[in-house]
Amino acid sequence: MFKRGSKLNSITTGSCPKCQKESMYEDKNPLHLSKVLKMNEHCSHCGFKYQIEPSFFYGAMYVSYGLNVAVGIAAFIVSFVFFGATIEQAFIAIILTLVALFPFVLRLSRNLYINMFVSYDPKAGQE
Repeated sequence: MFKRGSKLNSITTGSCPKCQKESMYEDKNPLHLSKVLKMNEHCSHCGFKYQIEPSFFYGAMYVSYGLNVAVGIAAFIVSFVFFGATIEQAFIAIILTLVALFPFVLRLSRNLYINMFVSYDPKAGQE
């Protein structure tokens, strides 16, 4: 399921969607907040250009919105239903969860978005 060549591999690792042999990001750690958005321009292995067109990753904002809604709903259910929090405490839990998971959701949304348009090519970079 997470083998090289699967979309899940590229999405979870943040690797090049074309060859899946190099990270798209200059710094693999999303907790380095000053570098969370810094991406390599090209894959050094297959030469794939990550910025497919100008402002390509603006579309990832829509993916990020959906992911944040899902995370917020999950935080509400866990805090309100399972822990018996009040509505106010549940909303505080939602806000804290969204703030804590921000860099991960940001990277995940970019990974999902680029993988919607680019497929794995086992021959990429072998020319």
